[in-house]
Amino acid sequence: MAERDERNEVYSEHGRRFAHLLPDYRAGHPASQRLYITTGGGPGIMEAANRGAQERGAPTVGLNIALPHEQQGNPYVTPSLSFKFHYFALRKMHFMMRAKALAAFPGGFGTLDELFEVITLVQTGKAKPVPIVLFGSDYWKRLINFDVLIEAGTISPQDMELFAFVDTPQDAWNVIRSFYDL
Repeated sequence: MAERDERNEVYSEHGRRFAHLLPDYRAGHPASQRLYITTGGGPGIMEAANRGAQERGAPTVGLNIALPHEQQGNPYVTPSLSFKFHYFALRKMHFMMRAKALAAFPGGFGTLDELFEVITLVQTGKAKPVPIVLFGSDYWKRLINFDVLIEAGTISPQDMELFAFVDTPQDAWNVIRSFYDL
């Protein structure tokens, strides 16, 4: 339990520090080119990312979901940018309409659902390409054996280029900057 809490704290701190990097880029850019932190608006890593952006004076977006036993919105989401959805599909649609990148941190079924939705939409050309960064390379490589998918022919080796494994906030930012040639 203590090891899990420590690991989660590290990822939360990475989320907070990653969110610190984006407001620096926002300055001096037109609204259409600005990057915003958007999370599910809940606790844990989502809260840490919203907090990091707020600490740097940037507005943050929360796309919360109405669940009988889950979170309320975290206090770091900009109140006028806090939205609550009843259906996951609508929530993901609104996210994908606006997303300029996806930073996926270790999470549960909801994280996997959103990650695979984005990868599938980008892979099939149903959504515009966006940089997809998977924070915590050890976690993701242990969770999903991508080599098995390639060996089985269910994805192509080129599909591995749809996302990048990262272990630091700066690595994630570098992937995003490189993708957009910033």
